[in-house]
Amino acid sequence: MKKIITLFIMSSAFITGNAQTGSQNPLLQKWSGPYGGVPAFNAYKVSDVKEAVEVSIAEKLKETDAIANNPKAPTFANTIAALELTGKDFARVYAVYGIFSSNMNSPEFGPVETEMSPKISELNDKIFQNKKLFARIEKVYQSPEMKKLNSEQQRLVWWYYTNFVREGAKLNEDSKTKVGKINQDLAGLFTKFSQNLLAEEHNQYVALTTEKDFDGLPAELKNAAMAEAKERKLDALGCIANTRSSIEPFLTFSNRRDLREKAWTIFVKRGDNGNANDNNATLVEILKLRTEKAKLLGFPSFAHWSLSNTMAKSPEKTLELMESVWKPAVEKVHQDVAEMQKIVDAEGGNFKISPWDYRYYAEKVRKAKYDLDQNEVKQYLQLEKLREGMFWVAGELFNLSFKQVTDVPVYHPDVRVWVVSNKVTGKAVGLWYFDPYARAGKRSGAWMNSYRDQQKLDGNVITIVSNNCNFIKGNQNEPVLISWEDASTLFHEFGHALHGLCSNVTYPSLSGTSVARDYVEFPSQILERWLSTPEVLNKFALHYQTGKPLPQSLVQRIEQAANFSEGFSTVETISSSLVDMRLHLTTDVVEPHAFEKETLAKLNMPSEIVMRHRIPQFGHLFSSDGYAAGYYSYLWADVICADAYEAFTEAKGPYDKAVAKRLYDYVFSVGNTIDQEKAYKKFRGRNATSDALMRSRNFPIVKKK
Repeated sequence: MKKIITLFIMSSAFITGNAQTGSQNPLLQKWSGPYGGVPAFNAYKVSDVKEAVEVSIAEKLKETDAIANNPKAPTFANTIAALELTGKDFARVYAVYGIFSSNMNSPEFGPVETEMSPKISELNDKIFQNKKLFARIEKVYQSPEMKKLNSEQQRLVWWYYTNFVREGAKLNEDSKTKVGKINQDLAGLFTKFSQNLLAEEHNQYVALTTEKDFDGLPAELKNAAMAEAKERKLDALGCIANTRSSIEPFLTFSNRRDLREKAWTIFVKRGDNGNANDNNATLVEILKLRTEKAKLLGFPSFAHWSLSNTMAKSPEKTLELMESVWKPAVEKVHQDVAEMQKIVDAEGGNFKISPWDYRYYAEKVRKAKYDLDQNEVKQYLQLEKLREGMFWVAGELFNLSFKQVTDVPVYHPDVRVWVVSNKVTGKAVGLWYFDPYARAGKRSGAWMNSYRDQQKLDGNVITIVSNNCNFIKGNQNEPVLISWEDASTLFHEFGHALHGLCSNVTYPSLSGTSVARDYVEFPSQILERWLSTPEVLNKFALHYQTGKPLPQSLVQRIEQAANFSEGFSTVETISSSLVDMRLHLTTDVVEPHAFEKETLAKLNMPSEIVMRHRIPQFGHLFSSDGYAAGYYSYLWADVICADAYEAFTEAKGPYDKAVAKRLYDYVFSVGNTIDQEKAYKKFRGRNATSDALMRSRNFPIVKKK
């Protein structure tokens, strides 16, 4: 990526220094400066985090207690709206705490996170289990006043009431105590799981010690491996880091089957090595506690509790969807593997396709069948140009413009910031932080964060969002070239960011991405579709040396091969989703290895593929409750996404202004102010159907009897 221009960066002071007390603690200061205030990343230190968390927790509890003990009769204004205004200090502190945890984790921060995560969980329990507070919420929910409120206010009251009930507000005191203890124990276990996984990813690697070890690697991957070895100060020519962004390209291009197997093994064995960072005992305890919690809350399993506030509502509906797609996907994999095996046999290879061979031989089939070489395509996929392409798409669909700014502090030199404005009004709608590169202390994968939610209750507050990736830097001053898959991920995460940036609601709890878990992936997944539009490819898929756009012949080959790997990616993802759901449906104590093996055997899992996330490294499930019994959400949202994109293709195409306006009005801007199923019907005119997904993946559509 090109040079980074910033005014403020974090130095060693980020992890050193003595804690400051009271109002002197930088983390407890209001965000000041432009754009409604920004985090003062140039002032924050790990040594200040503990005190800031504790002080801001106490302040939030004091504010909520004041509402609970208000002698006046409960109303929307003095109870619900008042709750929306509590915890401002905590929200700011927690945003920075999350950055330390995900983007800048360090040996100094680890013990702080271990100590503070249960206290943060305890804060939630104290609020949800506050008897007087819930009584006031319930009275507002059941009062005649409800009918006089506007629709967004009614939705907010419903949101508070249902969340409090779901978290145990109606339990007796003994059960409340038990749930609270479980939540605190879970918080500690989540932190342990995450820290173990981070250690596995950063302590393990494949060293490339001779020139032969680089055989088959494209120049940019070779350069990245050499830079990684240099960064780690290894006595080796190169290094393949134990992260997806490094491992998967190596598995795709390395001619060294022995090294492919080694790289694949360290990746799929993360958290499962019988060492100090082994996650098996931790995840078993998490599962046991979740089952106990679900039963206390009156649900037959954790899966039933987890899905109680989603669009799917029940595990059975998700299983039905996953199983309907599973068999066609497996059949597609068998067809693809047969073609790969022909190449192995023709080359005189005396072996059957193994998981560490799949990507390598899939690439050979792609070249032979479609005359499409990923390395050829990659030369046109410059990270910076694609970022510009995302901005252009956001402008075309949602009238947004992006301007890079340097008057905002950042937490690392890699991070850059853009102010985002509405092109029609000229007014700023938010800030977008971009943290694109892998580094020590940063968790793997790609994600979006909201540091501050948009709202109008307390003035016109604009959002602050970030996109975080793990691309490999390579050599300095050279453009970073990424794969088509990584480019899709880039657009995906930007879709989440746009969901936050387009938000136009009054109340922060209903803002942006605060929607049902199995709907939140819809705005992100639909944005992936614009990557392959001719407008983006012609303007922004430019050759890194010549500056020329993708030739039309290459675009046609990309289109022809669009569904080539759908069988693999679908099986890889749905196997993880099915294992997740069945893990959380069982109420028995599980042995992870046996459970994984038996479940996959019942599914007839192709031996050439492993789950996208094996159980001991499944951070979606075990670093929080966020996606537990919820990994199916990606498929659920993909059904909606495929159906929604056909609204564009049925009209004037992907940039149809009328359809884009409906997408903004009923999806991207409304947050959780309306039931998501109703919102989608307003956009599409009907419910989504899975037929569009089957068409988009080129799977056979099975008609229901």
